[in-house]
Amino acid sequence: MILRKLSLNDFRNYASREFDFEDGINIVVGDNAVGKTNLLEAINLLSVGESFRAKIIDEMVRFDAELGRVVGNIVNGKKEVTELEIMVTRGMVAGKRVAKRKFLVEGIAKRKSDFVGLLPVVIFRPEDMELLDGSPGYRRRFLDFALVKVDQAYERNSVTYEQALRRRNKLLMGMREGTVNRYALTFWDGLLIRHGNELQQKREDFVAFVNNLWSRSDLFNKLKLVYDKSTISESRLEQYKEEEVLVGYTLVGPHKDDFMVVADGKRELDLYGSRGEKRMAVLALKMGEIYFVESVKNEKPVLLLDDVFSELDNLHREEVLRLMQERQVVVTTADRDEVKRFAEAKVIEVVV
Repeated sequence: MILRKLSLNDFRNYASREFDFEDGINIVVGDNAVGKTNLLEAINLLSVGESFRAKIIDEMVRFDAELGRVVGNIVNGKKEVTELEIMVTRGMVAGKRVAKRKFLVEGIAKRKSDFVGLLPVVIFRPEDMELLDGSPGYRRRFLDFALVKVDQAYERNSVTYEQALRRRNKLLMGMREGTVNRYALTFWDGLLIRHGNELQQKREDFVAFVNNLWSRSDLFNKLKLVYDKSTISESRLEQYKEEEVLVGYTLVGPHKDDFMVVADGKRELDLYGSRGEKRMAVLALKMGEIYFVESVKNEKPVLLLDDVFSELDNLHREEVLRLMQERQVVVTTADRDEVKRFAEAKVIEVVV
């Protein structure tokens, strides 16, 4: 799948701007704070329906605007063009309450689960160091973003699980206050267990794929991805029933999952790795995501690189350059000398 055109209206700092992309390497050049990362955010939004940086949807709407629009024209291997569109709002437009996001394909409204993954994208950015040093939530988002791109059922299971989790937590708070009896949990327990097990099985499949890939790589064969699964079952919920009432929320399940990268079979890189080893591990995770998406979708995802070369040594730069071959790539940089590295790339200038 190729992204041919991108139109931004009242999205972040863009009032109105169109971008055209070539099949190969596209270099977005501009000074810092002119909107290069905003451009990548918009492309990624068309892929997974979520921002990789906004804490709330409102942040993506341009200041003083009510409605932001991201429209992308994508082309498949048969040269068929499909228009994808996402509208983002603050919840009110022209004095009327509206959804904060709306997903459209060829102008027809779609559910999020029927939208995500139509444009497979993998993004690599300096902030991805948080995959090792950040919170478990950041790592769970990595798993989720990798899986929703290739599996609509994963997105649906995730939505149902989150809704059931919120409802169950509310009931646990009621139980703590003495206004709800334990039988009220029965239905929600079953829902969490069924959909939670589906999510965790998919996560296990992804981890197994990555480990198999790494084992065949000369650069990453000393690394292993270890999935720290918080198993959810009737017996586990029974085990923690008293503690859950005391704290007022669910203590086990996919929302508590985590993972770590270990080197040489036992050394946890988040605790004992050098910065160079951590960069290598993050690159390995991104390589795993790229090839996982390719294996399931049978097509190459668009690769987004947000000023990553400044963070990499020569060895890892060469690995990234290898990943860029025969793929559509959008890479941002503030270093105009970097453009010389790619003689045949399309250069896109971004200015304030």
